[in-house]
Amino acid sequence: MDKQDTSALAILKKFFGYQDFRPLQGEIVKAISEGEDSLVLLPTGGGKSICFQVPALMKEGLCLVVSPLIALMKDQVDQLKSRGVKAMAIHSGLRKREIDTLLDNCVYGDYKFLYVSPERLRTEIFIERFKKMNISLIAVDEAHCISQWGYDFRPSYLEIVKIRDHFPKVPMVALTASATLKVRADIVEKLALKAPSIFVKSFRRENLSYAVRWVENKLEKAVEILQKVPGSAIIYTRSRKGTKAAAQHLNQLGIAATFYHAGLDQKVRNERQGSWIRGDIRVMVATNAFGMGIDKADVRLVLHLDLPENLENYYQEAGRAGRDGIRAYAVLLVREKDCIALKEMAEIAYPPEEMLKKVYQCLANYYRLAVGSANMVSFDFDFLDFVSSYKLDISLTYNSIKVLQEEALLLFSESVFLPSSLHFLVSQSKVYEAQIAYAKLDPLIKLLLRLYGGELFVNYIHINESKIAQLLNVSEQEVLRMLKRMDELGLVDYSGRKDQPQITFVTPRLDAGALPLNKARIRERRTEAVSKAAKIIEYVKNNKICRTGQIVNYFGEKSDFTCGICDNCIQNKKDNNKAILKKELIDQILKTLKSGVAFSLKELFAEIGETPDDFSVGLIREMEDEGLIFTEKNGKIKLK
Repeated sequence: MDKQDTSALAILKKFFGYQDFRPLQGEIVKAISEGEDSLVLLPTGGGKSICFQVPALMKEGLCLVVSPLIALMKDQVDQLKSRGVKAMAIHSGLRKREIDTLLDNCVYGDYKFLYVSPERLRTEIFIERFKKMNISLIAVDEAHCISQWGYDFRPSYLEIVKIRDHFPKVPMVALTASATLKVRADIVEKLALKAPSIFVKSFRRENLSYAVRWVENKLEKAVEILQKVPGSAIIYTRSRKGTKAAAQHLNQLGIAATFYHAGLDQKVRNERQGSWIRGDIRVMVATNAFGMGIDKADVRLVLHLDLPENLENYYQEAGRAGRDGIRAYAVLLVREKDCIALKEMAEIAYPPEEMLKKVYQCLANYYRLAVGSANMVSFDFDFLDFVSSYKLDISLTYNSIKVLQEEALLLFSESVFLPSSLHFLVSQSKVYEAQIAYAKLDPLIKLLLRLYGGELFVNYIHINESKIAQLLNVSEQEVLRMLKRMDELGLVDYSGRKDQPQITFVTPRLDAGALPLNKARIRERRTEAVSKAAKIIEYVKNNKICRTGQIVNYFGEKSDFTCGICDNCIQNKKDNNKAILKKELIDQILKTLKSGVAFSLKELFAEIGETPDDFSVGLIREMEDEGLIFTEKNGKIKLK
């Protein structure tokens, strides 16, 4: 590219198809491209990835992106590849040999983006290759994970600052959608950002109307709201079973709906997501597994049947409505018992030390791991089979695994689809020899070379066994058998597709009785979880202060802003109008009675041109109680 082609706007147009930057994006890109460290806070759907992808494409070299979720990494890598940008991701679903080859390609190839999970940063295999890479920028996505005051603390994020020592002059950008003032300060400190430019887009969403509805029958209320608010909608609920029940109920009432959760087959999830994005299905009923990386601007309603764990999660999920800037609605349906249940959930979010040790020991037994083995090794994980095998409590076990992840002992990746990959380990001449020696494999090898070419010898290629089976006119099972045979012969490294949750032992397996648990930190996190639950309960119970105002204040954006469109603002407006009307009516009644003439109720309201109703009759009673007027025995009203 010549100089003109590498300008920020030229890159934006060429690779992303946008004619101009959104507010704040241009300033962020300029700061990063000029080598400044930056902290970026943009709301969900605010275009955070553009902020580091554009300056990375302006520079020579590779951008390292640290991201905590496999699904997020896959989504961004797929999008970059679709735009003709060379990008790859390294995460817990890959085998050591594959990681080795991919890292070599980053050192010697012309890749622009390498996405890694934070746990990879301290492995020797990564550090040795990283030192040899031509790094132009380090981007830390979901940067709130570095802070124990954040809502999704990942201690492995603390390793990021160490890798910077190898490239001290390379700029670093930290990005997040939601961070309180305390968390922001923590990000700057823990990443050792040097005099960072701090960019914060207001947490206000002026087109988004927040509301809380206290109801017993939530599905009935959801239907009522869907009938009033046309257009695409997401309904969030906590349980997988609940997603199916709610979708069936809506379909029975003629509202096109489907359901989505991490336990569904990936093909089914993709089909349902596609139907909803295209508008074939109006309502997606889902757990919070749905929504990450979903680019649908015209969602008119996000409705929660259950209370989220904290305001950060709620702000992110509600923020998926109205990204097109047109009026949209975020509604929380609540019962008093939801608040009680959320408090109880927060109190068991950090189980006792003995429970943590027990779950760790059971995991070691489940996979038959000896002490000192399985460093950075991943296993398919059937959670329900695990808890039933060891007769463990579901909630406490799930929370224990999350805490063990926070303690950097395990990594738990909920169900993510990873396609099959294939890489030839031998030269072309050796492959030819194998075709002669193993005649049954010859048709498959010829087809693979025709479909994927010489790239198979230098890289790991995603393959589709079903498509290969159709072209060979054999069963998919037969293709799988032949690929496994080629793997056993050492001709290829073949990794079949995965669609199950994964558990990774981040350290060599430890003695459960002597787990190095940070007890003080766990106590602090427990207190923080209870505090965050209390804050969202306070939000739903506060029926006076503007909802947007409450949210922006929570994130440290001090303001007396009122949106005018949330349930509280609308009710306050009604109350103010009623107060004005009340004062005007009192003045009229007093003025009429000043003549000294007594009137019956009907005569009085006829005289001032009003029709008696509950409000006006109630006002007469109030005026009597206050001693302004009185009613004679004959029923006539006089000034006192």
